Amino acid sequence: MTWTAALGWFFAAYALLTGIFILLENRRPQATFAWMLLFLVLPGIGLAVYVLFGRDRKAFSRQRKLARQNLEETAGPLLKQLLARQDEEIGKLETQTPVLRRLMSLVRRNSHSILTTRNRVAIQQNASTFYPNLMGDLRQAQRTIYLQFYTWADDAFTRELKAILIERAAQGVEVRLLYDPFGSLFRLTRRYRRELREGSVHVSPVSALYWLHTISYRNHRKIAVIDGKVGYTGGMNIGQEHIDGGPGFDRWRDTQVRLEGEAAAVLQVVFLVDWYNATGEDLFAADRFPSLGNGAPPSTGGAAVDGHVPVQILTSGPDSEWRAIRQLYFAMITSAQQSVRLQSPFFILDATIAEALRAAALAGIDVEVMVSDRGEGLNQAPYWAANTYLAEVAAAGARVHMYGAGYLHAKTLSIDGEVCSIGSANLDIRSFSINYELNAVIYDARLARELEAAFKRDLKDCYPFEPAGYQRSPMLKRLCDSTARLLSPLL
Repeated sequence: MTWTAALGWFFAAYALLTGIFILLENRRPQATFAWMLLFLVLPGIGLAVYVLFGRDRKAFSRQRKLARQNLEETAGPLLKQLLARQDEEIGKLETQTPVLRRLMSLVRRNSHSILTTRNRVAIQQNASTFYPNLMGDLRQAQRTIYLQFYTWADDAFTRELKAILIERAAQGVEVRLLYDPFGSLFRLTRRYRRELREGSVHVSPVSALYWLHTISYRNHRKIAVIDGKVGYTGGMNIGQEHIDGGPGFDRWRDTQVRLEGEAAAVLQVVFLVDWYNATGEDLFAADRFPSLGNGAPPSTGGAAVDGHVPVQILTSGPDSEWRAIRQLYFAMITSAQQSVRLQSPFFILDATIAEALRAAALAGIDVEVMVSDRGEGLNQAPYWAANTYLAEVAAAGARVHMYGAGYLHAKTLSIDGEVCSIGSANLDIRSFSINYELNAVIYDARLARELEAAFKRDLKDCYPFEPAGYQRSPMLKRLCDSTARLLSPLL
């Protein structure tokens, strides 16, 4: 057999095996054909791209087993009190509106999320509010400090934060920090980590950077839990750019939420699962969850708005059985009767969310979308691709606002002034399918209206996206945007 014939047989076997493999995954037909074409056109390279970006939850069977073991077997007994009254709590709230029960039931089933009701909740707009409150809570920590962020930098602000963490560790507080190695790449220095460890702070990446097969599956969550009682989550990372805007921006616009009570305990469960999966260290113990042993709402030293706010902590990731946050967004948008308010730095939609937004706008729902008009540095491709999606929803009647006074990094959704979501998930395919994300769903009209009031204040820093004007823009620009759209699943 000649070498050309052998090469031909090898290529035929490669095409057959990769074709059978991708067919058995039962993806959408468009995605199946796209992957098969990539395997054939770029043999070897296409397979490498699939390993880095294309695998679904079946590739994470071991990680799913670890997470399931901790959530259902280890954490289950600790959360037994909350689990026992789920039906009762949902029953109380469904009398307000049937939409609430629908959303609560969805979140409960698609991510095993517990409905917590004994909470105080305060929305934190921008680092000027979030950072001082976080530092104040850290200084008062008596037992544990658990921190997990996608980006943690070494800069003037974080060095002050480092001093607080080392001081609390010296006082006997258990301090642990998880960071994403890709998100913190070139930001979190080896010296900074060494000084934390020398100060008795436990530091770990969520995964090793050299694990190329999981490098694209980033842990994008933002979690802070103090003493198992006070928690924070939202869009903000830890870095100086949230204070001064960073290179290229005068300001950084973002939203976080402070949770005090049972929701903070659930946040801690998520952290402990991620810590276990990163380090193999099991930290689950009943005495780490003091807020679950007290039937009354906990006391607060910060600005709180209520003592009985219903909250569900919703998680999703590439190893999730369901695309939980995407399903939440879809259900919220399609459940809206009056208004939808969305904020996100990115706007890269899959077919379900795009159709939901267009259908809501065409049905007469007041749909408003606010996105950042540009990105950081050279990372502009996601914003080029976003223009094509913005044009589609705007053509259906949605009002699109381009935030131009700084960098909009908030990830919020509110409907009808009744329910809102604040979290780490961007409105893009990566957040819905590839990243590990976390959102807090808040069933409280006062907080939803507060979030919408902030949205309206932000309008003064926006200019409108006009679909007709976009269609008149130079063809080369639209071609660039459309080309960037082809990379949507990876951006």
